[in-house]
Amino acid sequence: MNTVLEVTGLEGGYGSVQILNGIDLTVNKGEFVTIIGPNGCGKSTFLKVLFGLATHKQGIVTHNGTDVSGWRSDRLVKRGIAYVPQVDNVFPSLSVRENLQMGGIQLRSRKLVECIDRACNMFPDLEPRMNDLAASLSGGERQMLAISRALISDPTLLLLDEPTAALSPRYQQQILENIDELRSGGISVLLVEQNARLSLSKSDRGYIFAGGKVVLTGDASSILNDPKIGEYFLGLHQ
Repeated sequence: MNTVLEVTGLEGGYGSVQILNGIDLTVNKGEFVTIIGPNGCGKSTFLKVLFGLATHKQGIVTHNGTDVSGWRSDRLVKRGIAYVPQVDNVFPSLSVRENLQMGGIQLRSRKLVECIDRACNMFPDLEPRMNDLAASLSGGERQMLAISRALISDPTLLLLDEPTAALSPRYQQQILENIDELRSGGISVLLVEQNARLSLSKSDRGYIFAGGKVVLTGDASSILNDPKIGEYFLGLHQ
């Protein structure tokens, strides 16, 4: 199986403050991998270090066999890595269409139109809102827009930070089902999620973080069905 992302001994944080204490993690081609853990354990920081938005102190990050440790975000996007943060992930003063165009700013016009059409097919709720300001969208619609914009760059690896946070059950289910379907197109997904039950039910494998370290990894189904783990994490988010 081809390894898209391989992380070895990753340490990092914010300036001199270290949050991550030696993370090892892999994502293979077409895999859906979920990271869960208590608040403050380093999950979101891990994605930010990977994407060049937080301090990389030590450790190796490779993408499709190339060492990309500490690379800037713009270089990572060109390599095929996209990142969707939990908040501030759309341009509220721009229309839905303009947000999508920003995601494909380097594409030719014809290709951009195709990508926008594909986004509308993936998230039909966006199509009637194309000329509306992103500020007028619901929380679920904003997440759909943010994910669609990231996909327009045609990534091989998609990093998502809690895409279902504060959304209705309908939107949670819809967004995770669409993320799951990305794998059929060869996109690998690394997801940080508080809704452990829902995300693990869609995932191939899972990692549990605590104290800036990986404390357990394995098949998502085995993590989900472990009574001790399930009791804690299913209580974390019903």
